[in-house]
Amino acid sequence: MGILKTSSFKAVVACVVLFMALMAFKGEKDSLHKRTFNIMLDQMKDSVAAKKGIQDKMTFKDGKLFSDYLFSKFGYKWMRYRINKDSIYTDSTDTEVRLLEVESSATNEDNQTVTINFVSIEWDLDGTIKITKNDKLKKYFDFVGREKGGKPKKPKKKKENKIFEIVDPGEEPKGDGDRK
Repeated sequence: MGILKTSSFKAVVACVVLFMALMAFKGEKDSLHKRTFNIMLDQMKDSVAAKKGIQDKMTFKDGKLFSDYLFSKFGYKWMRYRINKDSIYTDSTDTEVRLLEVESSATNEDNQTVTINFVSIEWDLDGTIKITKNDKLKKYFDFVGREKGGKPKKPKKKKENKIFEIVDPGEEPKGDGDRK
């Protein structure tokens, strides 16, 4: 009877520990989660950008990214991405800035592979997209983008209401007494 109680107690403790571990990992999302960026793709041919850029929207959710252009032209749906570098630094204006280096890659049934590499600094993206087929470069894009909604606004500081006293020339101002 004692063995049965200790094994059931161990099972309950194991379940509680497992549940707490799952809850701890579930609540932690990366900094790109639920963000959408408007980007401009420039197709590169022989190191020269095409005359007209392509507008696109890149959405991030649960460790995956989705590009409207890549889906409509090449059939790539949600692709997993990996954050290679996640750091916070202070810029010249004493503002904390978050820097992310991200990569993503996916291959479809036709042995066509898309590779996306970009750097995200706060609300801006800058990167490349390479599309290869059988290890031969098919298309190459440079892109830049900004988060949908733009740069977040900084809270304004309230100005204090100051009382001014009009003093005629040659008169002493009335006031606190500590001014001279």
